[in-house]
Amino acid sequence: MAFGASLRLVAAASTAAARPAAIRTTTRFYATAAQASRLPNPDPTEDSASARLVAEHAPYMVATYSRPPPVFVKGQGSYLWDVENRKYLDFTAGIAVNSLGHCDAEMSEILAEQAKTLIHASNLYYNPWTGALSKLLVERTLESGGMHDAAAVFICNSGSEANEAGIKFGRKVGKMLDPSGGKIEIVSFGNAFHGRTMGSLTATPNPKYQAPFAPMVPGFKVGTYNDVEGLKDLITEKTCSVIVEPIQGEGGVTPATDEFLIALAKRAREVGAVVHYDEIQCGLGRTGQLWAHGHLPKEAHPDILTTAKALGNGFPIGATIVNQKVAEKIKVGDHGTTFGGNPLACRVACNIVERLAKEELQKAVVAKGQLFRQGFEKLRAKYPGLVSEVRGKGLILGLQLTEDPTKIVKAARERGLLVITAGTNTLRFVPSLLVTEEEIQEGLKVLEEAIEVTRE
Repeated sequence: MAFGASLRLVAAASTAAARPAAIRTTTRFYATAAQASRLPNPDPTEDSASARLVAEHAPYMVATYSRPPPVFVKGQGSYLWDVENRKYLDFTAGIAVNSLGHCDAEMSEILAEQAKTLIHASNLYYNPWTGALSKLLVERTLESGGMHDAAAVFICNSGSEANEAGIKFGRKVGKMLDPSGGKIEIVSFGNAFHGRTMGSLTATPNPKYQAPFAPMVPGFKVGTYNDVEGLKDLITEKTCSVIVEPIQGEGGVTPATDEFLIALAKRAREVGAVVHYDEIQCGLGRTGQLWAHGHLPKEAHPDILTTAKALGNGFPIGATIVNQKVAEKIKVGDHGTTFGGNPLACRVACNIVERLAKEELQKAVVAKGQLFRQGFEKLRAKYPGLVSEVRGKGLILGLQLTEDPTKIVKAARERGLLVITAGTNTLRFVPSLLVTEEEIQEGLKVLEEAIEVTRE
């Protein structure tokens, strides 16, 4: 059934009182009529078109998310619109995905053209775009000053898959170096987030995510992020790979210190382990460099670099970039993917990478990040008991609060601003890299209003 027809049917659907129990828990998110009348951009009410649409669809969806009530149907640039035509300034960008904004015109044209040409032909054959994207990623990475020995790329569909490939590649390197099987340990760090597949989940030491699916994959160790002194005992002759985010996004927008990453890489190479940088959230221009590690000396560059999110600007795609030391140890049949590297995704990503690699865009990201920081520092001065720290770089920023920010997130949404959280009591800001100065100021004003009303 067409979406429009579905919407028309929803108008006659049952109201909230008749909803299945599985979705009644969402009721607490809906605004009452009285609340709605007092707010500039109120959440939909229980008798709204949004609520009816959710009532129709939610029973058929596995409940892996607890979602607020707006149902988004349209996007353009830094803005989203819901079923009721409410307009929202989006400082989430699909969780750092839509780096060039919603419904980018160039991307839309490419999607339409390639969809009429060739969408999928499987990895059993060559196509013009998988190789083109791989070549482009290597070339732009080398030109950027990041990963100085980038050599080859595995294209997949998501960040979890990119990290899963990187984890497998690290294990393969260890087995090649030590055929006895003694070099298989993979090191990750507290507060990391690397994905939800079993390998990437095991490298994500968060009990909330791991406990329902334990036991985890054996052979993983967890260290303390930014603890230089602990690296010697953490990374040993048994270590095959060390996976780390140069900036922990989900963990609270916490940057690794240069000292830590340099020491980590040095220790890993002392014992013959590969260094795996997960830049799925912080890479591709978000810090004001193509790669977040690009300012580090060559000796601290990774052997494996993973990316996704911004790579397709909303179209699913991921990539694992490796140097020759890793590439030469991966043989035919070691890994694969059915959909990864399809011509449609890869052609889109070629356009996105070229644009995100431009120096003028990256300089603008730095300037826009400073505007955010100036606004955040004003908030910290005004609310010193609430705002304790500003973290991040470029347009991946965290505002550390001393309390649960849920009320602020809701108040901001009901005034037309979308923000998300990270870590413990952290507001996370990852807008489109093309967000304008006017939009930044607009969002900061709404954020201040949201904080103010929650102080009452």
